[in-house]
Amino acid sequence: MRQSLKSFFFLMLLALGLSFPPSQPAWASAPPATFADLAEKLLPSVVNISTTQTVERREDMPEFEFDFPEGSPFQKFFEEFNEQQNRHLPQGGADTPKSVKRKATSLGSGFVIDPAGYIVTNYHVIQDADEITVILQDDTNLTAKLVGKDKKTDLALLKVDSKKPLTAVTFGESDKVRVGDWILTIGNPFGLGGTVTKGIISARARDINSGPYDDFLQTDAPINRGNSGGPMFNMDGEVIGVNTAIYSPSGGSVGIGFAIPSSMAKGVIDQLKTVGFTKRGWIGVHIQAVTPEIAESLGLSKPMGALVSSITAEGPAAKAKVEVGDVITSFDGKDITEMHRLPRVVAETAVDKTVSMKVLRKGKEIELKAKVGQLDQDKDEVEADATADKAEPAQPQSDKIEVMGLSVTPVTDSLRKRYSLTKDVVGLVVTSVAQEGPAADTGLLTGDVITEAGQEDLKSAGQLTELAQKAKKQEKPLLLLVDRKGELRFVAVSLDKKKRKNGDRDK
Repeated sequence: MRQSLKSFFFLMLLALGLSFPPSQPAWASAPPATFADLAEKLLPSVVNISTTQTVERREDMPEFEFDFPEGSPFQKFFEEFNEQQNRHLPQGGADTPKSVKRKATSLGSGFVIDPAGYIVTNYHVIQDADEITVILQDDTNLTAKLVGKDKKTDLALLKVDSKKPLTAVTFGESDKVRVGDWILTIGNPFGLGGTVTKGIISARARDINSGPYDDFLQTDAPINRGNSGGPMFNMDGEVIGVNTAIYSPSGGSVGIGFAIPSSMAKGVIDQLKTVGFTKRGWIGVHIQAVTPEIAESLGLSKPMGALVSSITAEGPAAKAKVEVGDVITSFDGKDITEMHRLPRVVAETAVDKTVSMKVLRKGKEIELKAKVGQLDQDKDEVEADATADKAEPAQPQSDKIEVMGLSVTPVTDSLRKRYSLTKDVVGLVVTSVAQEGPAADTGLLTGDVITEAGQEDLKSAGQLTELAQKAKKQEKPLLLLVDRKGELRFVAVSLDKKKRKNGDRDK
């Protein structure tokens, strides 16, 4: 009877034209009706940044002014064009045109993180600037001083003196941001100032090859030239990113923008504010990605971790007994799922901290302890000044490794001169590579030195032949450690014809 009454009342409500909204999944949420309240609160904390710098050019140098968004392919094209023009102009002599100096200006964005006047922006916004001017929302102009900069993460910290406290914002936790979350960006696109755009997080952990610590948030919010250095906000009004770059085949916003996550920016900015520069952790290893072929040759179920290709003598890793060929899978309790994650994790680790790291070595997991060192910010790579003998040495006798499609010979003094090999490199020098062979497929070149094969030190061509035949019989790629002009790198050579025909090659 009770059920019948419920059905009767439900039918009556339908007859009266009433309806019930369909039930929504627990994870579904309606978009905000407006962003106005949030934008009104945040706008005073965002500033415009104008810089001037002195540039020098020759009187006969054609000058072109273009205004393309940061990251646009056109920007790079015209920079290269101007460089080429300069190279083709007359150099030296009494008739050489004089250089002229002029003032150049550029625009960017920033945001206040401290009422006392500390402002965050991108390094490239203020790079080489002679003068930096910060323009507040009420059009107040303040001269800014550079507190610190960090080129590797493209961040900089400025300081202005204001008669009244500035409206500041705080950093949020970008690690908690999910793909699909709403975000707001505020900046100074094309000098228009105070422009608010909205979008969502399109992707996380993007590597755009801009530096060693790439870990960008991607968004579809419109970002253009002048937005660089501006904040990306979550719906709580916290800064979760610093807008830095865009991808733009057309020269304008196409909905692919990138921001430095706050998890990275906050630590860098804190150090710039405290000591004026960034201290980064360092363990002294060179690493490379674990490709599917390398994973197979190492007996891994799937590509993972960071493969150690060389170790700095007397560095933290060397003292921790890390070995070439180890695959680092964990560092300081953080999983290293991909190669590019390790540099950032190490850099963010406190200097002098002793950490635990897990490595895979010949199929076994080993736990090591390492005391993190400090990365030398000013250290530059210096190439050895090796002067080659002008006389062409005689071609050495080589052994042909048919199964690999190459010829090799032990390192000799004449080969060191011929290929500019360092005095400490040992192994087998590649003297020729068959065009259609397995070695060519993996990119081996004449002059490369194979120092290891199958994680064994290589001493003879016979040993290499034996290891190659064994790998072919087991239907596994042969893992080689190759020295190319002083840089060590692992290469997995697939000796299975079927895999090579199907395009399963180490590229």
